[in-house]
Amino acid sequence: MPTLAIDFGTSNSAVAILTPEGLRRLPLEAGGDTLPTAVFFPARGGAMKIGEAAGAALIAGEEGRYMRALKSVLGTALFHDSRLIGGRRRTLADVVTAFLSTVKERAETVSGIRFEDALSGRPVHFHTADPDRDARAEADLAACYAAAGFTSVRFMAEPEAAALSSHGLGATGEIGLVVDIGGGTSDFSVYRMEGGRLRILASHGIRLGGTDFDESVSLSHAMPELGHGSSLRREIGPGTLPMPNAVYVDLATWSRIPFVYTPENRREVARMARLATEPEKLDRLSAVLQEELGHELAFAVEHGKIAANGPEGAGIIDMGMIERGLAPAITGTSLDKALESHRAELAKAAAETLHLAGIPPESVGTVILVGGSSLMRLVAEEARRLCPAARIERSQAFTAVVDGLALALAEEPVA
Repeated sequence: MPTLAIDFGTSNSAVAILTPEGLRRLPLEAGGDTLPTAVFFPARGGAMKIGEAAGAALIAGEEGRYMRALKSVLGTALFHDSRLIGGRRRTLADVVTAFLSTVKERAETVSGIRFEDALSGRPVHFHTADPDRDARAEADLAACYAAAGFTSVRFMAEPEAAALSSHGLGATGEIGLVVDIGGGTSDFSVYRMEGGRLRILASHGIRLGGTDFDESVSLSHAMPELGHGSSLRREIGPGTLPMPNAVYVDLATWSRIPFVYTPENRREVARMARLATEPEKLDRLSAVLQEELGHELAFAVEHGKIAANGPEGAGIIDMGMIERGLAPAITGTSLDKALESHRAELAKAAAETLHLAGIPPESVGTVILVGGSSLMRLVAEEARRLCPAARIERSQAFTAVVDGLALALAEEPVA
C-alpha cells in the first residue's frame, strides 16, 4: 500500500503522495492544498466539522465547541483529560484521532487509494528542553494515528522535510539554513548540498510559534481593554492589588480558549468586577465569558497582527463583537515591542543550530524561510542579521513540509 505523507500542523494540515509521475498533493477540502487544523462539535450532537467548515460554523454563531491548535497539547496531561464536548465526554486525544481519521478518509476518497501507512512530520522538539514530555508527545500522536486506522506511522523532522523539498535552491557545496516557523514551534536545519543530494548537518527547535505571537499581541493590545494590567480594591483596608492574570492568559492562548468558559471563572470575574478600579473593563471580560467570544477575539487579534506586519504597518483589533466601536490600534512599532522577547528566542535558536552543525554564520549561502509564521517581518530581519552573506529565499510557506515528506518516501529508510 502507498504511504500517505501527512503534515499535521498546529494551524494548518496537508497531505501528499509520491506517484510514478512525481509529487501529488491531495486536496482535503475544495479550493486548496491545505486545510485549517480546526474542529467544530455542534452542541447538541451531530457530525464533527473540520477545516474551513469549522471556522464557518463559529462565524455563523452556531452553538457548539470550536477547537484549534490541538497539536500544542500533545505530551501534556490536558491531552488525556475527559471533558464534555459535542454532547458527550471526550479527550483531546479523541478529537485529534477524529481529525486524522477524517483526513485519512478524504485522502482515500480523492486518490482512490487505501492508506495503511503514514509518514508524519513532527517538530524537532514538541517541548523545549524536556525529553520525557517530548517522547510522550510523539507517543500521543502515534497512538492517535493508530486509532485513526493507520497500521504504522513513521516520523520525520519538519525542517528536514522542508529542506528536502527546497534542495534545488542550493548549489553543490553550499550551506543552507532552513527556518521553519509554524503555529506552535520554530524549527531549524542546517544542510549541505553534496553531489546533488542534501545532507542534514544539524537540526534544532523550540516551542515557539505563531500562536505564541498571537498570545503576546493579545495580552499587550486586546486584554488591557478587558482589564488586564489594571487593579482591584482591597476587600479589607485601603490600597489596591494587581489584577490576576490567569483568565487573560487562557483567553489569549488558542489551545486553552475552549476550557475558559467555566462557572468558576464566571463567578470569579463577577467578584473582580465588584472590586475593579475600572469596572467597565471587567464588564467586557464578563461578556466574553458569558457569550463565549474568545475565538472571535483571537481571530481579531490574528488579523490585527497580520495588518501591522504588512506594508502599511498599521491596523486595528476589531473588538466590536464585545462592544460597539471598540478597536484598539496596533502598529508595526507596537507589534515589534510585543514580540521583542520572541525575536531574541528565535535568533538564539537559529544560532544554536549553526553551532551544533559546526558552521559559522558567514558560511551560510542560503536561508530558506518556511511556515506561515515565517511571513512575520522579524523572522527575515533576524535571518539577515545572523547570516549577512546569505540569500533569503521563501519556500512554499504552507506546503514545503508535506512536499518534503512525500519526496522522502523515495529515500528509504526514513529516520
